[in-house]
Amino acid sequence: MSDGRHVVFAAGGQRFALPLEDVREVVPAAPPFARVPRCGPEVKGGMNLRGRVVAVVDLAALLRLPPAAPGEPAHVVILEAERRALGLLVGAVHGVEPLAPDEEGAADAPAGAGAGLVRGVARAGGRSVALLDVATLESQVKALFGAGSARPG
Repeated sequence: MSDGRHVVFAAGGQRFALPLEDVREVVPAAPPFARVPRCGPEVKGGMNLRGRVVAVVDLAALLRLPPAAPGEPAHVVILEAERRALGLLVGAVHGVEPLAPDEEGAADAPAGAGAGLVRGVARAGGRSVALLDVATLESQVKALFGAGSARPG
């Protein structure tokens, strides 16, 4: 687990974190998103981010967690890898925080999380937070767009 700073946010009623160095920016969600054909419900669509098309994936749906309630704040966490952008639709963003190891963490890991997506549990602001594995997340998202086609970007 990294001792660096992490972006902490909510999705599906759980708290998650991504290393700050993997997050390009966070923007308010502005649906509707452009539909992407032949994709599952995890793919919300594409969004225009300053002239660049970014694929948006609902993190709660990807993790098989409950959807956000109507009226809850929504943000898109923008990741960038291999010159392609990926947007994760999340709920409230709690901020950038340093994380501390959580000895009780295993019991607090989200039950619905997909295999390998959660690489550990830490504490931020006195509460447990699940650490997402960026490489596994990107791999699972790429699979949502089908073999041979990477996400738009």
